[in-house]
Amino acid sequence: MITGKDIKGVIPALVTPFTKQDRVDLKGIETITRYLVKNGVHALMPVGGTGEFPSLLREEKRDVVAAVASVAKGKIPIIPGTAACSTREVILLSNEAHAAGADAVIITAPYYFKLPEQSLFEHYATVARNVGCPVIVYNNPLYTGNPMGPRLLAKLMGVKNIIGVKNSSPDMGEFIEMLRLSPQGKSLCTGIDSQFYAALCVGASGLYSTAACVLPRQMVQLYNLTLAGKHRAANALNMKLQALNKYLEYDPGYVAPAKEALNLLGLPGGCLRAPLPKLTAAEKAGIKAALREIGAL
Repeated sequence: MITGKDIKGVIPALVTPFTKQDRVDLKGIETITRYLVKNGVHALMPVGGTGEFPSLLREEKRDVVAAVASVAKGKIPIIPGTAACSTREVILLSNEAHAAGADAVIITAPYYFKLPEQSLFEHYATVARNVGCPVIVYNNPLYTGNPMGPRLLAKLMGVKNIIGVKNSSPDMGEFIEMLRLSPQGKSLCTGIDSQFYAALCVGASGLYSTAACVLPRQMVQLYNLTLAGKHRAANALNMKLQALNKYLEYDPGYVAPAKEALNLLGLPGGCLRAPLPKLTAAEKAGIKAALREIGAL
């Protein structure tokens, strides 16, 4: 069973390509998985926000994990998202993902209802006791409406079977405080692409990344440069990648730009699932220009 020390580096958040008939393109998922593994990423995160998990049916989530596992199982860790609003459903989805090939699961806080810290702690602790694989806590306050501060995250890192955190808070000060408070041996990663270089410099384990689904080679290069202490080159590459990152973090949302970029690269990004909005002509042109600026096209 994997531990927190095994979860590090560049971890792409995979898109879920849909056909024009609104079916999950499992062959497309396999193609994207091969592309990412070939380019040296360190783990994979399917069925997350980038993978449009709120729009996927239960059986589709299972099938996506199985498709990724058919290519990557035994090569790098597979860490699908298994978030839901109820503790019971999270346990169900997590155990199904594990049976389909997941090495660990990553879970946002429940959304819609506002929850106190004690309820959030009990939610994760209960899940951790009742699933057959390790758990990673995902703090994404903008999307869940239930922020988890550094002290709560550090407390959760002390729960048996919880091995790490993905922190998508834009506050770098909170990220640093989480690093200070958390026990050793845990995977402490940022979930914001533009924070990657800065987070590594203060001790982050790595990054869960939408950009890495599109540009895995460049994101791995940034990681390797930083670990080698080549900070001038690393920061220069980080700034270069920001041309695309700005489309993956702000308006118009990150899913449509990621799929558009993959399609431009000749990879099966596929269609969106309604009701996510399509890109405008200007947005498409901007993404194409960003890929050219980076040298990917």
